[in-house]
Amino acid sequence: MSATAKDFAAQPLPSWRRAVLKVGSSLLAGFDGGGLDPRYAAGLARFIESAREQQREVVLVSSGAVAAGRSRIQAGGDGLVLRQALASLGQASLIAFWQQLSSVPVAQVLLTHDDLRNRRRYLNARASLRELLRLGALPVINENDTVAVDELKLGDNDNLAAAVASLVDADLLLIATDIGGLYSGHPQRDPSARPIERVAAVTPELLLAASGGAGALGTGGMRTKLEAAAKAATAGVATALFCGRDSDVVDALAQGRLHGTLVSAQSDRLRARKQWLRHAPASGSLLIDAGAANALRVRGASLLPGGVVAVQGEFRRGDVVELRVAEGDDAVGRGLVQYSAGELVRIKGRHSRDIEAVLGFGYGESVVHRDDLVMIGDKTVFAAVIPETGVEPATHPSANSEATP
Repeated sequence: MSATAKDFAAQPLPSWRRAVLKVGSSLLAGFDGGGLDPRYAAGLARFIESAREQQREVVLVSSGAVAAGRSRIQAGGDGLVLRQALASLGQASLIAFWQQLSSVPVAQVLLTHDDLRNRRRYLNARASLRELLRLGALPVINENDTVAVDELKLGDNDNLAAAVASLVDADLLLIATDIGGLYSGHPQRDPSARPIERVAAVTPELLLAASGGAGALGTGGMRTKLEAAAKAATAGVATALFCGRDSDVVDALAQGRLHGTLVSAQSDRLRARKQWLRHAPASGSLLIDAGAANALRVRGASLLPGGVVAVQGEFRRGDVVELRVAEGDDAVGRGLVQYSAGELVRIKGRHSRDIEAVLGFGYGESVVHRDDLVMIGDKTVFAAVIPETGVEPATHPSANSEATP
């Protein structure tokens, strides 16, 4: 291992099924300004392949579009508008770069922070990423630098990765850096700097210790990575900082071992999500049939339109609704609804394949996805009910699967 990586003893990674991996420009750009270099990326791609073999999912947040664009055209300077143009020129090269290193289809997803603040765009991005993972593709996410004027700031892809971790309900955020991890001081300037292998909470003192200049091609240093880790921690996601230039360190990740810094989550992700769903105000109710209620309780199914009997109240897509059994009106759960009240009135009781024919569009087959569902009077959060095989559980026809009439 490199000198910095050797400073960090091995520690176990938290258990995870879905992770977001952020890779910065310093690990991708060629030393001679010749675009993207697979020297370090190849090892990270092998880690992603290994994770897939273990029935795990990885979403990649990758910088490098500006560096790739700079290699395609002769242009001096480094102004904002130029960087936006270079990002546009380099996006195709960046996706092709990762596709060459991947055995599965690579999908480009460009986001801005506005996409994550707007309710409708947030839900659309979430649904698209879920579907890409279901299809077995590798989503490669990047900042939409061409239009994101305010977002081309220090460390934006670190913060974007933290937001994506929350967006896709990741268990772990992995940030590949060009040094071993977090130190008590700058390791190249302070001889007394010591490695910090575990961080219980990101404090102002730690942020001060992590302050430092960015690399020539990077847009953020260790401070921005810690800021991203702090945001992920509040969403119940732990963050691992590691040296992406060290093949031994990257290989160890596939074996569940981290040589680097682990920033702990502030609370369990599922518990935090469960508490929010339990206590957030409900905007309306869905009356469901007994079969669907049983499938939700017992099998961890999603609720499909076939199980909906009636719609009560006015609500929009993304609101919290209460689920009640039509026969007896007992509350059985709460969740985020994927269709508005008016849309559900039109598709209730129907097969999922009829949604687009009735509405003229569709946001997916589920009315309430199991990842967005908590049962009332039951300690189970169905976001956690994912079989180790990764196969969806068998369910009632009006819930997560539908029989052909």
